[in-house]
Amino acid sequence: MLELTGVTHVYANGTRALDDVSLVVPTGMFGLLGPNGAGKSTLMRTVATLQTPTSGRITFGDIDVVAEPERLRETLGYLPQDFGVYPRVSAYDMLDHMAVLKGIASASERRDTVETLLNQTNLWNVRKKAIAGFSGGMRQRFGIAQALIGNPRLIIVDEPTAGLDPEERNRFLNLLAEIGENVVVILSTHIVEDVADLCPRMAVLAAGRIQLEGAPLQLIEATRGRVWAKTIGRDELERHREGHEIISTRLFAGRTIIHVLSDTHPGDGFELTVGGLEDVYFSTLTRSRRSPAAALPKAA
Repeated sequence: MLELTGVTHVYANGTRALDDVSLVVPTGMFGLLGPNGAGKSTLMRTVATLQTPTSGRITFGDIDVVAEPERLRETLGYLPQDFGVYPRVSAYDMLDHMAVLKGIASASERRDTVETLLNQTNLWNVRKKAIAGFSGGMRQRFGIAQALIGNPRLIIVDEPTAGLDPEERNRFLNLLAEIGENVVVILSTHIVEDVADLCPRMAVLAAGRIQLEGAPLQLIEATRGRVWAKTIGRDELERHREGHEIISTRLFAGRTIIHVLSDTHPGDGFELTVGGLEDVYFSTLTRSRRSPAAALPKAA
């Protein structure tokens, strides 16, 4: 179990990227949702020991992450948002080199590790191909392969499906689901569907603070009977903003569909709609922009 208590990070220019973040992450897939600039990557880098928080405590089992970063790195797998430059060497040779860096000295053990990972990530048939020639999805699967070297107990993936086509995205998410059965996997993303499809627990981070956490199904249930939809003309949007709490807008066939959060019927033309995790997410962001304390309550 990963536990963060009062984690704050202030950059040298005064930017408060994380503000008193407290969070418990159990074994399995855990989704961290938030818009760009919310502080997700800062939080992931901090947990991954790439930067030290200004204040707060982070523990993983019996490891004090801030005081003992080397102990965490021994059991950490990390796929950052920007995985870096892909060298013109083969996938097999690069994984073998990374295994050496991870401390796997035995050539036979490295061979078994590399071959297992290439098969697990469905890269065996392209093992001799230069990584520079991989597609986006293949690169992400290679990124997971390198993150799995050494059988880590904590795996962090930061925006892993951004830019992937639907087929590669599904393949990648299926791989994450398999990995996340017995270890802690943190999926940091702004894509709501990734969390809805994979994660039994989640949190929403905005403006450097945890605004909401819980089980997706229970969070969705908390909005049941409160999300209303209406199709309007574009010129009507501002008028509706003045009278309603609009949580999302979407253009469809030249018209605008708005979703409103309300405990009572908001008026003519509105119809009750079945809320989803996207409505939970957008309503949380809407309220957090007004006041961090106004976000939806935690679900059990």
